[in-house]
Amino acid sequence: MKIKVMVAAHKEFPMPENKNLYLPVLVGATKNYKEGIDYQRDDVGENISLKNPNFNELTAVYWAWKNLDADAIGLVHYRRLFSKGGKRELDNILNKEQIEQLLEEAPIVLPKKRKYYIESNYSHYVHAHPEEPLDVTRDVIAEKYPRYLNAFDQVMHKTSAHMFNMFIMKKKEFNQYSEWLFDVLFKVEDRIDISGYSVQDARVFGFLSERLMDVWIEANNKKYVEEKWIQLGERKIMLKALNLIKRKFIKDSKKKITHF
Repeated sequence: MKIKVMVAAHKEFPMPENKNLYLPVLVGATKNYKEGIDYQRDDVGENISLKNPNFNELTAVYWAWKNLDADAIGLVHYRRLFSKGGKRELDNILNKEQIEQLLEEAPIVLPKKRKYYIESNYSHYVHAHPEEPLDVTRDVIAEKYPRYLNAFDQVMHKTSAHMFNMFIMKKKEFNQYSEWLFDVLFKVEDRIDISGYSVQDARVFGFLSERLMDVWIEANNKKYVEEKWIQLGERKIMLKALNLIKRKFIKDSKKKITHF
């Protein structure tokens, strides 16, 4: 099985040694390229590299969908990778044999779900980002993909999700997911104005896709397996938890969340 796991990066960073399995991809290559970065660029062939400030690592996904030939395609990040657990080191990430074993169990590998406990997926999103894009996403799904609407509402009610836009999929599933995902996101893009968003909030389509993965999985009853992941460097878990609580209660005091 020919497997390619893209490692999305916007700068030079230590990469996995197995170049036959792991493919470093410079996202937003047109703007981020610096002499000496020997990564696959996301601005060759059919691409949306210039959309990187708004689509994040999805520009690598789009490039792979249109240009990469493999039996299975995955996406991880330069600091966040699939692993069997243990030390947070590059030597401890999944190898080809382990990925093949996982793909024998199911055609899709996802990171273990992130649990929010005190938040639904919808409230977690709107406490961190402008809510209009997520509401418009629901409108697009209701109009263009009504079969997915029940799955969307169910996912928004849940308090856990497969996050980070990380996955490994067999080519059939990867193509199906990419076709649906980008059709939805491009339609949302046509309907919202993000010109006044901050640099962080302008990364909106990458944030939306994190919520849409489970929608696609559930609507199509796709079988998947979960795998552990590691993050290289400091994770700052306590700071993230405090920011989550801060966003929740400060925003709740300013407005009432009426959806989901």
